[in-house]
Amino acid sequence: MLIISWLSNASSRSVRSLNWKTHVLHHDFEQSIGYWLTLTTQAYHRAVMEELEPQGITYRQSMVLGWLALEGELTQTELASKMMVEPPTLVGILDRMERDGWITRHDCPGDRRKNLIRTNPGAEPVWERIVECATRVRRQAVDGLSDRQLETLKRLLRRVQHNLHVRERAKSPA
Repeated sequence: MLIISWLSNASSRSVRSLNWKTHVLHHDFEQSIGYWLTLTTQAYHRAVMEELEPQGITYRQSMVLGWLALEGELTQTELASKMMVEPPTLVGILDRMERDGWITRHDCPGDRRKNLIRTNPGAEPVWERIVECATRVRRQAVDGLSDRQLETLKRLLRRVQHNLHVRERAKSPA
């Protein structure tokens, strides 16, 4: 809008003297595994968010409880890393979850500078609703896939993940 407004107010002489060049970036996205993984992940996350919203649960809150269900107690730093968010972003999420009785933060016995996050019994009914929402999305996501296709998909995704972990370990200092 701003460019259109500027152009309509400019004299025709100054507009003619402008040399507009557009640089188009090229990439064969159709052949990019990253493109398909990203689009699929975004669609899946969006569907989960839409399911969670009427429950009064945010996607980030579901991630916190999901990681704690999978891994058990985690430090705030570990949790932020797994969620791929900055630690200050996580603090606000954890504050609300602690206020609502879903989690507690405790001093880490080995390092009092760190906080350990653990779930409270109050998180159980919330977690059940999250699992119900995720199950509905999962059903929708795999609709039309045979059991064999679903197993192949999981095997291929595990392979891609393994390949990326191998690369990650190779870059880590020994």
